[in-house]
Amino acid sequence: MNILFVHQSFPGQYLHLVNALAKQSEHKIVALTINPPSDCLPPGLQLVRYSLGRGNSADVHPLAMETESKVIRGEACARAAHSLKEQGFMPDLICAHPGWGESLFLSDIWPQVPILSYQEFYYKAEGSDSDFDPEFQSDAPWEIRAKVRMKNAYLQLALESSTWNVTPTAFQRSSFPVQWQQKISTIHDGIRTDLAYPNKNVAPIQLSEGRQINPTDQLITFVNRTLEPYRGCHTFIRAIPRIQQLCPHAKILIVGQTSGVSYGKVCPGGEWKDQFLAEIDGQYDPDLVLFSGSMVYEKFLRVLQLSKVHVYLTYPFVLSWSLLEAMSSGCAVVASDTLPVREVIQHGVNGLLVDFFSPNDVADYVSDLIHDRALAVQLGLAARHLVLDRYSLEKCLPRHLSLLQLVGTGSLF
Repeated sequence: MNILFVHQSFPGQYLHLVNALAKQSEHKIVALTINPPSDCLPPGLQLVRYSLGRGNSADVHPLAMETESKVIRGEACARAAHSLKEQGFMPDLICAHPGWGESLFLSDIWPQVPILSYQEFYYKAEGSDSDFDPEFQSDAPWEIRAKVRMKNAYLQLALESSTWNVTPTAFQRSSFPVQWQQKISTIHDGIRTDLAYPNKNVAPIQLSEGRQINPTDQLITFVNRTLEPYRGCHTFIRAIPRIQQLCPHAKILIVGQTSGVSYGKVCPGGEWKDQFLAEIDGQYDPDLVLFSGSMVYEKFLRVLQLSKVHVYLTYPFVLSWSLLEAMSSGCAVVASDTLPVREVIQHGVNGLLVDFFSPNDVADYVSDLIHDRALAVQLGLAARHLVLDRYSLEKCLPRHLSLLQLVGTGSLF
């Protein structure tokens, strides 16, 4: 098949898929993207980068800002696609991530070509992330609903133009309106369990500021792509004083960018990290709290192998790969008792579930696992077993490849 991949930061979630397709050799693979690829791409793949023709209008209505951004991106991608078409490229299948608007007009370039869209999340005004944490959600109810309605506007267009869709978890699928769920397959991207695995012989890690993490350390880990309330950084930072009271020798390592946000609102007073650390100033030992920033993947996995307890907190939102990678590494996990997490963690079986909003409960569960190593090992082994059984790349990749074949040949509709 001729397969066109569309992702603003290709390969993104398509990394394993394009590598597998390239090995099959009978496919021509072309990718449209804006940003330079962060991963090595397989030989033979044709990468086409394009740029945006303009930015947002200065006077665009705030409720229409995101829609305009996606139209701008969709137009730029469509122009690049049209250029490919004029050069004679005709895809048999388009695999597109519509999250930033790139795929909006692809069905207008190739009306007869099936589109398999990677869907991440459909926003809701009630009972989901939008109204989950009142501390940071000050809008009136109607304003929340209006913002969510406009946020989903492009998703409705993407769903209408998609032939079929795929999403990583059942929770994410359930976020979409019922009428669309029947055209969404649930297949996780797949975890490299051969890389993320328990390792009793892991070597110490040197952090950038000269501090070292050793296998004998009581290491507690917390990971966000960017430290922000959506991923519970406020609850975890507020738990630090009690964690240190209960585990005075533990090292706490916080991995992730400390400026900006990936989801939700920016901090009105600077950076979220600084705001929450200011709350606990004088109540904790900062020498035992380490901020590493972002890490290369190999080093990040070694951190998980060194971790004695891993904490993962999230709003009802997209499940992070980092949780499954921690579970695959055999970490004893303390995680928020929220819907996306309940899909993978059963309390007392392969992890401990805690009230997202309770720093004291987080600290108490962390302490339990630091001091009860038999329980920690038991939970970690069960966590890895679940990932091996349901989320390993070996289990997920064949399903993805089969889905591409079914959509590309028109067998699903």
